[in-house]
Amino acid sequence: MEQVSLVANGVIIVCCVVAVIYAWRLFNWVWLKPKSMEKHLRDQGFNGNPYKFLYGDVKEMVKMTSQARLEPIKLTDSILPRVMPFIYTSAKIHGDNFFTWLGPRPVVHVTEPTLIREVLGNYYQFQKPRGGNPLTKLLGTGVADADGDIWAKHRKIINPAFHAEKLKHMLPAFYVSCSEMICKWEGLTKGRSSEVDVYPDLQTFTSDVISRTAFGSSYEEGKRIFELQKEQEKLVVKAAQSLYIPGSRFLPTKSNKRMMEIDREVKGSIKKIIDKRLKAMLNGESSKEDLLGILLDSNNKEIKQQGNTNFGLNHDEVIENCKIFYFAGQETTANLLVWTMITLSHHTNWQDRARDEVLRVFKERKPDVDGLNHLKIINMILHEVLRLYPAGIALGRTIHEETKLGNTTLPAGSHLQLHMMILHRDPNIWGNDVDEFNPERFAEGVSKATKHQLSYLPFGGGPRICIGQNFAMLEAKMALVMILRRFSFELSPSYSHAPYTIVTLQPQFGAQLILTEL
Repeated sequence: MEQVSLVANGVIIVCCVVAVIYAWRLFNWVWLKPKSMEKHLRDQGFNGNPYKFLYGDVKEMVKMTSQARLEPIKLTDSILPRVMPFIYTSAKIHGDNFFTWLGPRPVVHVTEPTLIREVLGNYYQFQKPRGGNPLTKLLGTGVADADGDIWAKHRKIINPAFHAEKLKHMLPAFYVSCSEMICKWEGLTKGRSSEVDVYPDLQTFTSDVISRTAFGSSYEEGKRIFELQKEQEKLVVKAAQSLYIPGSRFLPTKSNKRMMEIDREVKGSIKKIIDKRLKAMLNGESSKEDLLGILLDSNNKEIKQQGNTNFGLNHDEVIENCKIFYFAGQETTANLLVWTMITLSHHTNWQDRARDEVLRVFKERKPDVDGLNHLKIINMILHEVLRLYPAGIALGRTIHEETKLGNTTLPAGSHLQLHMMILHRDPNIWGNDVDEFNPERFAEGVSKATKHQLSYLPFGGGPRICIGQNFAMLEAKMALVMILRRFSFELSPSYSHAPYTIVTLQPQFGAQLILTEL
């Protein structure tokens, strides 16, 4: 009995020691470390709210965001207070160098062009965010999420899919997909005028383009994947706006179970497409000139050249990159097009100028790459829309060791937020008309418009600049050319201007326009 009692006491002591260790770690995570980092940041000249136990600024951030979304704004209003109310208010209170709290983790907000250039130029030291809520990774990882040498490997293998020569072969897919959207609108207008919420149709168009160019399939084949990704996007955003307790993603909540179900179904659907393609390649069929075919071909060449499979992408990595194709390729271009149509509906003089250019360059012939690349006015318009309505309003980075940035030293574990939208609407860079739609500012190119500063970042910057930017711009130009040639458009009285973010910047209540056939 005495021996049993000793064993029991030993177990109790071990359990107590383990409990004390974990309690100390928890106390350090929710209090000691945040307070230490707060002192460090204040000593370096940063300002921000005092740390609030466990939640930080999350509750206030969610409350302000919810309130901002209740009412639309005027087309002439700055969108910053509506899109990012908490950050906008914090910057007004604390100045350019400030921090906020995402739970027990400080977020350092960077708005100076020189500092942003420094961060984007050093992708080894300033890496993609880790930690936080791992459920956010369910939208896709791959090249968008990798860091260091792993990112370099992904980028090298994927690069060939986005070369200019390869994009030329994708132009017919752009044309066919847009023709289907145009036909639908013609069925609604019937030679006259009709109110149309163009946003869902633009999303369908860009979804169709990705299905055709990435997988050589029609939109109908990929439709289920897109529906699932959109549902996943909303669930992920909701999860990201709440405090994440480590391990809670494994709890069998309704939301967690649904997110995991969606992830399994999306991965399964993409895996079938990839397996079918790999089987065809093993049977001697030549690789197709779509994104997946070029990616698989580039991957095989890299493995053969290096003589080691470690230099290539494994099956899961190919699937994750395909998820990124689906999400990023569809979302960003649809948003660029919808904001362009909304803006041109308000500024009809620029719509007329763009249409005149299209008719002068192409007349009635099918748009080609050379013609699309020489559309100066449309290029100016798209650049200005991307300045005012960038798809992503900020970029996140993390440092894992104490790091010098400009004249300050940031503590290890700091999360950085690089603010493209704040930069794009800085009157010190763009002038007093910063909130006005003025494509003329890009008449001599981006460098002249920005006074040679790194202050225009619709696709990010540095070595990690968006790999699909040329794809997106070419697709947007093709769509705009075809739309302008068939329709004039103006804002419907039922349109409400309400930019907001669900990962990307979108019109909250749709885009109701009056389309008139020409």
